Amino acid sequence: MNQPTVRQALQTAQTLGLERLDAQLLLLHALGKPDSDRAWLLAHDDDVLPQAGADLFRQLGLRRAAGEPLAYIAGYKEFFGLRLKVDARVLVPRPDTETLVVWSLDILQDPAMSAQPRVLDLGTGSGAIAIAVAHSLQAAGRPAIVVAVDASADALAVAQENANSLHADIQFLQSHWLEEVSGHFHLIASNPPYIASADPHLAALVHEPLQALVAGSDGLNDIRQIIKQAPEHLHPGGWLLLEHGYDQSDRVRELLAGRGFQQVQSRLDLAGIARCSGGQWLGAC
Repeated sequence: MNQPTVRQALQTAQTLGLERLDAQLLLLHALGKPDSDRAWLLAHDDDVLPQAGADLFRQLGLRRAAGEPLAYIAGYKEFFGLRLKVDARVLVPRPDTETLVVWSLDILQDPAMSAQPRVLDLGTGSGAIAIAVAHSLQAAGRPAIVVAVDASADALAVAQENANSLHADIQFLQSHWLEEVSGHFHLIASNPPYIASADPHLAALVHEPLQALVAGSDGLNDIRQIIKQAPEHLHPGGWLLLEHGYDQSDRVRELLAGRGFQQVQSRLDLAGIARCSGGQWLGAC
């Protein structure tokens, strides 16, 4: 059988239902080329693919057509300018979560903040938030103590590998939310599960770990628990920042205010959706 050209292989992939960008990235991966080399595909449109590359591309294309995330197939995901290893043990980091990182850095780099703030990332998964924060603070010459927590030993193994490869100084702890955590922090940030158990969107997320997605009938069980427990681990003036669903900001702000947090507010993601909410803990109430 004749081997396909670059153009023919991409056309075939699109007949399987793959988006053009996904097909291009998978073909580059199959050929051992970087994601940034999409111009190479255009310049070599009529090149015949080598047998091994064509076979691998077909295999990868079938996996993507079956709904497996592109990041799992490639083995990595770019997040906040960093390349993170990801696989089925952790959620794929989403660009929306960068909103939480930016907000965290705004607080931590405030001149009024402690000279060496203590930061806690609850439910770290791949380590995306903790590593992005630690890496940014290190680059800015701002020392910080960053602790990353997850209930999953598998997730912590992935996060530790990412921290090592990116030279991020992070302490890791296995804990269900704050149960095993000790000490106080100037900032607690979390991207917890927030999808309702009957949400129809779950059907498209079957390849990702369910325990990192679903939080009860309204999606707020874990957020409630974190808001209830967090003040016991915050310094006076410390902040709790939470990512949540596109339609949950009002309810999350209510929960924060009801627990006694001040300056309760939300931040918008790139699509203009209230994606994160948080508040400042000023002391016992």
